[in-house]
Amino acid sequence: MLVFDLVGHVRTPHAPTLRESAMWSALYVGIAIVFGFLVWWGWGAGFAGEYFAGYVTEKSLSVDNLFVFVLIMAAFGVPRELQQKVLLFGITFALALRTVFIVVGAAAIANFSWVFYLFGAILIYTAWMQARSGGHEDEDDYKENAVLRFARKRLRTTDEYHSDRMTVKLDGKRFLTPLAIALIAIGTADVIFAVDSIPAIFGLTQETFLVFAANAFSLLGLRQLFFLIDGLLDRLVYLSYGLAVILGFIGVKLVIHALHENELPFINGGEHVTVIPEVSITVSLLVILATLVVTTVASLWRVRHDRREHLVAEVAAADPTSLSAGEETPVDSLRASSESDTDRAGSVSAANPGRREH
Repeated sequence: MLVFDLVGHVRTPHAPTLRESAMWSALYVGIAIVFGFLVWWGWGAGFAGEYFAGYVTEKSLSVDNLFVFVLIMAAFGVPRELQQKVLLFGITFALALRTVFIVVGAAAIANFSWVFYLFGAILIYTAWMQARSGGHEDEDDYKENAVLRFARKRLRTTDEYHSDRMTVKLDGKRFLTPLAIALIAIGTADVIFAVDSIPAIFGLTQETFLVFAANAFSLLGLRQLFFLIDGLLDRLVYLSYGLAVILGFIGVKLVIHALHENELPFINGGEHVTVIPEVSITVSLLVILATLVVTTVASLWRVRHDRREHLVAEVAAADPTSLSAGEETPVDSLRASSESDTDRAGSVSAANPGRREH
């Protein structure tokens, strides 16, 4: 699938249209869902439920990661037609390193039951930090990581882009282009994201292949999703809180599982602690889905409410007497005008299907 993406979409640099992004995003999600039903058909509903819970969680965390990708693209001034290539190569690099993390994590879980305590603690701490931040950093707050700073300092780089080339030869010397540096930024950022995503999915399934599959499918469609919801990211104002709930829930679930598998001598004398029942995968999936639905609905309502309040404030400041009871206010007129404009725009879009809209 990665090779198909590289040859079929990224080989010729172009800025994907909204229709193209929507079509391919739906295709990748569809393939991921079909894979889940194949697991159900071949190995039962239990494993299928673990896969779907892991996939939904990883996909949700991937959406959160897109905020950082937007900041990186803006910070490096990556031309829109080249962003696909940066994302695909960065995601490929991240998937390769995540595979290593998954294998190491699976080996650790198989040999040391106390690893569940560690994973649970990481997720609970991450959930606290997500809830505390309550949002995403502004563009001015983007900080380069240590790997990126090292690359800038030790490697020869150019200041300008050279089409979609990663390196260029100038005066007999080989230089990295800003595209390569942006790729390093995307790849290392996604590896950092794995610090919470890998423990999260191990909290839902310990089947190494399902852990890998859920991660792979969530990453494979990330490039198309970036262009599809690029303009909608700012509307998900409560996403951090929703992810905090999900990560915190899985963290607690991991700690409960660790207590059931407990072998640490300073906890209950090394005996298992089974007072609190383990959380079933069905309950986990329902909690994850319900949290995402509530988060999305609340975010969209908040954005709509804020826009309306801002419009009312502007009208009131311009003409305070226009808000008297029983009269059609300028707000109503503006809203009607806006809806009329939207209808006209839809008609124009239908008449000109080739036109791109944001």
